[in-house]
Amino acid sequence: MTLYLLSLHQPQGELPPDPEFLAGVMRQLADFRDELASTGSWVFGHGLHGPETATVLRAREGGEVLVTDGPFAEGKEYLGGITIIDVPDLDVALDWGRRYAVATTLPIEVRPFHDGVGD
Repeated sequence: MTLYLLSLHQPQGELPPDPEFLAGVMRQLADFRDELASTGSWVFGHGLHGPETATVLRAREGGEVLVTDGPFAEGKEYLGGITIIDVPDLDVALDWGRRYAVATTLPIEVRPFHDGVGD
């Protein structure tokens, strides 16, 4: 089995969807998670607060660390949540990613974790 990250990309600056639409999305997400868990593929997942709540730490020479507010990457989307799954291969991970995209109506990035050091 291989661990994959399913990253949910949230549109920047858009208003939240209407409550009825959001309730439907949340039902689909609950079904998605329940099905992942029933197959033994669920590892972890949760939504994130917006990028304005983030703090970035950057190592500097001499062991100092610079602490700044949030990420400064310019973009129209930000990381809105993550799900980690444990599945046999990329094809299975992509299938789950497709289902996640349909459930959320948002872009989903699928990316494998390294198996270990040096790979």
